[in-house]
Amino acid sequence: MCKRFVYGVAVSDYNFIGREQETKRLLDNFRGGINVILMSPRRLGKTSLVKHVCNKLDEEDIITVYLDIFGCKSEYDFYNKLAAEVLKLTASKRELWLEEAKEFLYRLTPKISFSPEPNSDFAISLGITPKTHTPEEVLGMAEKIAIKKGKRIVICIDEFQQIGEMANSKQIQARLRTVWQHQKQVSYCLFGSKHHLMSAIFLHRSMPFFQFGDIISLDKIATADWVEYIVSHFADGKRTINRALAEDICNFTENYSAYVQQLSWLVFTQKEEGETVTEEDVKQAMNDLLATNDILFMQMIEPLSEYQLNFLRAIASGVTKDFGLSEVREEYKLGSYSNINRLKTALLERDLIEKRGAETVMTDPVFAKWLKRKIML
Repeated sequence: MCKRFVYGVAVSDYNFIGREQETKRLLDNFRGGINVILMSPRRLGKTSLVKHVCNKLDEEDIITVYLDIFGCKSEYDFYNKLAAEVLKLTASKRELWLEEAKEFLYRLTPKISFSPEPNSDFAISLGITPKTHTPEEVLGMAEKIAIKKGKRIVICIDEFQQIGEMANSKQIQARLRTVWQHQKQVSYCLFGSKHHLMSAIFLHRSMPFFQFGDIISLDKIATADWVEYIVSHFADGKRTINRALAEDICNFTENYSAYVQQLSWLVFTQKEEGETVTEEDVKQAMNDLLATNDILFMQMIEPLSEYQLNFLRAIASGVTKDFGLSEVREEYKLGSYSNINRLKTALLERDLIEKRGAETVMTDPVFAKWLKRKIML
C-alpha cells in the first residue's frame, strides 16, 4: 500500500521530494571517494537524502554502509557497531560472514541473531573490547575488506554527534581522523541531528575533524516544490487541495520536511475520497499538529530554568537580537547583562535555538508556535 505522506522515518521513492542538486553532489563525492559532512537542523531530511543516494549506487561497484550510532555511549560501543555493520554489508553470503570476520578481526567472540522471517535482517554482536582489539585494528578493517574485494566502500554514519558526547571525545576524534584520512578505498559521510554539536566537531580549527571533507549545509526544500508534491499526493489519494492551502501548510511549518509531511497527513485524513480540502480543515490540522506534539514540547521545557524559559518567550514574541538591552531584559525578566551569554549557551547546547546571521531564532518552528500559543497566553 502506498503511503501518501510519511514522517518520523526516512522517506524514499514516492515520498522523496526534490534535492536534485544535493543528490548529484553526494553522488559525485561518493563516487570520487570524497568525505562528506552533512549539516542542518533536524527534521530537514538528512537521513532520507543519504539513503536515497545510497540506493542509487546499488548497481555500481561501490558498497554503501549505513549505521545509526545514537545508542552508542562509549568508544567501543561505536567500534562494535561499526565493525558489525561493515561485515554485514560486505560479506558475500550471510552464512560466510564469520569466516570473513575472522580474516579481518582476530580474537572475536561473536554472537549472531536471526529473525524467523526468511528475508529479514540479522544482528551481529562481535564482543570487541580494549583487551581484544586496538582502535586502529577496527578502524582499518573496512579498508582491508575494500582492497581484498577490489571495491570502494562508503560508510555513512548517522547521529555522529554522539562521538562528541563521549568521554575523552577529542582523543577519540583524533584516533578516527588519524586512521580514516589515510584510507584510499573507503570514504565517509558523517551527519547528525544536533546541529550545535556537529558544528563544534567540524567547524572549529582546534578540532581533529576540521576540514575533513566536503561540508554540505542542507537547506529547506522550496515552497514551490512542496506545493506541487502536496497537491499531487492529494490527487493520487482522490482528494483535492488547492495550491493556496498547500502553501499555507508550508508557511505554518516553515518548510521543515518532517512537519510538512505530518501536517499534510493530518489534513489528508480529515477528508474522504472525492472531497475537497477547506481552509477550516487546514486550520484544524494545524491545531492537531500542535496538540500531537504537546507532550514532547512539555518535556523540552520541563528542565529549563525560569530565565531560560523567559529567553524563549522573548524569541517567540519576535525578539531576535539585542537581548542585552535593559528594556528587553526588564520586559522579559532575563536577569543581568552578563546572564545573556549563559542563557544563549545553555539553549544552544540543547538545540532549542540557533544563530542565523545576526539573529537568534528557535530551531523548531512548530515548537515556537506551540510556545507562543500555550505558554504565552
